[in-house]
Amino acid sequence: MSGNTCSAVPSTVTPTLGIGSPALPAPTPSTVRLIGIDLARGVAVLGMYAAHVGPDPSVGGPVGFLLELARGRSAALFAVLAGFTLVIITGRPSPRTGRDGRQAAGRVVIRAIVLMALGFALTALDTSVEVILAFYGLVFLAVLPLYRLRATTLAVIAAVGALILPQVLYVIQQSIYEGSWSDTVIAWDPLARFTDSDGFMELLFTGEYPVLTWASFMIAGMALARLDLTDAKVRTRLALTGGALAVVGYGGSWLALHLVPQAGTVIADATDGGSASSAWWSDTVGQIEDSTPPEWLLVAAPHSQTTFSILGNTGVALVVVAACVTVAYRAPRVTRLLRPVAAVGMVALSTYVLHIVAIRVFGESDGSPPALLVLSAYIAGAMVFAMVWTRLFRRGPLEYLLHTATRPARHIR
Repeated sequence: MSGNTCSAVPSTVTPTLGIGSPALPAPTPSTVRLIGIDLARGVAVLGMYAAHVGPDPSVGGPVGFLLELARGRSAALFAVLAGFTLVIITGRPSPRTGRDGRQAAGRVVIRAIVLMALGFALTALDTSVEVILAFYGLVFLAVLPLYRLRATTLAVIAAVGALILPQVLYVIQQSIYEGSWSDTVIAWDPLARFTDSDGFMELLFTGEYPVLTWASFMIAGMALARLDLTDAKVRTRLALTGGALAVVGYGGSWLALHLVPQAGTVIADATDGGSASSAWWSDTVGQIEDSTPPEWLLVAAPHSQTTFSILGNTGVALVVVAACVTVAYRAPRVTRLLRPVAAVGMVALSTYVLHIVAIRVFGESDGSPPALLVLSAYIAGAMVFAMVWTRLFRRGPLEYLLHTATRPARHIR
């Protein structure tokens, strides 16, 4: 969730560089590309705002549809962009080697540890938000050994992971449900004792964002970062690939749920009153109450941790990134209008953390004022904060602290 991929948000289309620094005369292709990435990251952050403080999608209509789109898919976009950030840190377009490479890897390791600590601290605030940061940090560590690979290799690994790891996760989760071995692991896990959680068992297998399946998103983002997004043909292929993945993911789930006998009935019986008819794309399918039936692997609900879900969510993320980067290149007037969103993306860690703290301070929405008004206030507040901060400083407050924490990596030989 490193926000500052670009030194600042464009004032026309050009970035500024801190207090009193003049705007550059013209943006470079690399700068414009990163403005597009910041824009995509801002979309992801505000999407998570919608999921956490917005109305329930059951309100229906266009608002309900947009709110449903934000659920799960925003977090997946966030994870894809995390992979992009990892590659920026470790070297783009070519990976750093030798001492520079070791120092870059050290920065990633420190960053991951800090994010894990921050994630557990936010979880301790006891809000309704399933905080992603601790999972996010561990995924950084899990995929770091892959940072020198080429785009094609990374894409293949992400695809294989999406096809295989959800089934592995399902088997492990079933063994956890049926046995007691996980209790033994948790009892011996120092992280579990220190954080009053299920520790690595939760991060890897049982949490909302298990590393075993969410690693595919970050690896896909690493492959994305190896592409030349300054090339319009590459962006077009990226959008088409994303669209194809979305069709395969959500469309494949729809077909499977209709072709497999009694699949919808079994899923409806296993969940807490959710709508099995929308399980191919929506979180309204509900949560599994007891042991997960094998038919669950056919759904594509955003948080279902299935192959269909990962393919569909990755596809949506790629389309969003392609669209945002294209807007940055082709539509400077639209880019200017979207400056507040890109500013949020530049200070993504800060704005993500602040909204969780705000939820803790102001409480959960109880319908008064209306949740849509509350969401609008959160979004407006984040945009104003981000716009003001990025005009004065190069990094967000938490981004600066994270950057400072990684400085010891300079001493790696």
